[in-house]
Amino acid sequence: MAFVQGTFEKIGGNKIRGFISLLSGSLGRMVISVAYFVAVANALSLEEFGLFATASATGVVLSRLAGFGFISPLYRTATVRPRLIGAYTLGYFAAFLVSLPLVLGVAMVFYWLVFSSGMGLAAFLLVMAAEIIFWRSSEAVIIVNNGLSRFATGAFLTIAGTALRAVFAVYFLYSGDGTLDSWAQMYLIANAISFVFSALFFYPKTRLRWKPRAYIGRMRDAFSVSAAEVLFYLQMELDKILVLAIGGEATAGLYAIIMRLVDLTAMPVRAFNTLLVQAMMKNRGATGGKKSKILTEFGIATVSILGLVALVILLNFAPGILGNNIAQASGFLYLVLLVPAFRNLIEYHAELLYAREQTTARAVVLALVGGLKALLLILLLSTLKDFADRALWLNAVFIALYLLSAIATYGIAMKIKSKAAKPT
Repeated sequence: MAFVQGTFEKIGGNKIRGFISLLSGSLGRMVISVAYFVAVANALSLEEFGLFATASATGVVLSRLAGFGFISPLYRTATVRPRLIGAYTLGYFAAFLVSLPLVLGVAMVFYWLVFSSGMGLAAFLLVMAAEIIFWRSSEAVIIVNNGLSRFATGAFLTIAGTALRAVFAVYFLYSGDGTLDSWAQMYLIANAISFVFSALFFYPKTRLRWKPRAYIGRMRDAFSVSAAEVLFYLQMELDKILVLAIGGEATAGLYAIIMRLVDLTAMPVRAFNTLLVQAMMKNRGATGGKKSKILTEFGIATVSILGLVALVILLNFAPGILGNNIAQASGFLYLVLLVPAFRNLIEYHAELLYAREQTTARAVVLALVGGLKALLLILLLSTLKDFADRALWLNAVFIALYLLSAIATYGIAMKIKSKAAKPT
């Protein structure tokens, strides 16, 4: 942690205030996310929630393919040379439009392989549009603001977007129309409003310029980032897709609830990751010594586990506090106490490589982790039939994934000399 503190001091600015802004955004989003999650999980049947959660996860994965990763040059430009934001904004918009036919084609493959037997095509496409077009575009506005060190604005937009979805979810819960088709429509509208609001009022005022030569020079980095992001979110969300495909809709619903609760522990960690990445980008990729790495990983693991322990204790004393569907899944939470620690550490490794501009190495590491995860989950789901046994052995799966990620990141990838960021 001494490395982190020292790096922040070198790059200047009130980084403590920045971290508090990011953390407040994460914590605020976490509270509102719980309200949103509880409303949707209890408004839909367990089977329909499993379908929606898996479709949403698929949309998140495919949203990283949209734009072919050009959001990375945009973010680096906002961080290092903000006067070029206008040029790179236009480049990102063009790349996004060009990528949409490919994204739609891949989405249809997912639909026919996984969702066609239980989910209507119209509802599926509405969820895809909500995630890929509107929420990803909202994230682009947040990312640019964070690149400009406008962390309070980024935090506000994060909370506002989540709050808007929560309002729609609560309305849906009490509307009595608990169908997946109706919720998909509301979900699209909520995300569309969020994007329009953030883009109109909070995207930095800039003059758009078309600079194709600049874009060509950054496309290698963009493609590498896109591949790494797709692989990262695929290995993060692959379990939901496999559980639905192999275990069925009810099992997918239980699993999605558990992993959504686990994911809440990652929000404070992601605030730390955002600030660390910026510090490393401005400090030419320095990562500190071995002791600093160990202490940082220990801190991430501890915060992650304690967050889930607190949730387990709460649900043990008041199992019905979050609704009946969540109560069915909460009894399995104590079986996966190690999962958030190793899951969040794998995400941390990916952020380290991104900050050092080792995007190709990052993609390779994530491909290895994703491949191993697929193999282990298929083995787990096909061998064990009892849900409690599957939940318990998830700890071993994530330990194995962490070990592979750590060896590949520290033992191989980070020994490669990183290049300094040089926006065109």
